[in-house]
Amino acid sequence: MNPGPGARRIDHGSVLVVEDSHEDAEAIERALSRTHPELRLEFAARGDGVVPDLVARDELPGLILLDLNMPGISGHALLAAIRARRELAEVRVVVFTSSTEPAEVEACYAAGADTYVYKPVNFTLFRTVLKGAVDYWQASRSGAPGASGDGPSVK
Repeated sequence: MNPGPGARRIDHGSVLVVEDSHEDAEAIERALSRTHPELRLEFAARGDGVVPDLVARDELPGLILLDLNMPGISGHALLAAIRARRELAEVRVVVFTSSTEPAEVEACYAAGADTYVYKPVNFTLFRTVLKGAVDYWQASRSGAPGASGDGPSVK
């Protein structure tokens, strides 16, 4: 199957983390280095400039971990901007945030999030939840059984 015009290669070993909290970004890096050491992480502290940067690349990250509450462009606006670009359609977006509001979850899925995951405060649980989300994303791209439909949602 030939990719359509504007299609980019997806690097399934690469994760873009869009997170303004230095502490949360560090926790994500620590957690994933323990559970998925093969992944290459890239960090953006703001949503501003993420879409133009992605569009300019020949190779896209396979996964974006997206916080919602950030300065500048919000996670909601960034999610909408990503989903508005056909050339970014194959990138999986996991909203990884502290909000558990049902309306927030629904709004993110309606805007095109592949998964919505609550960010626990306890590091052990944080690592477990993040591992589950990344495991699901990896299984879904390989066509593993049970990997269809909406991703895990921890509330």
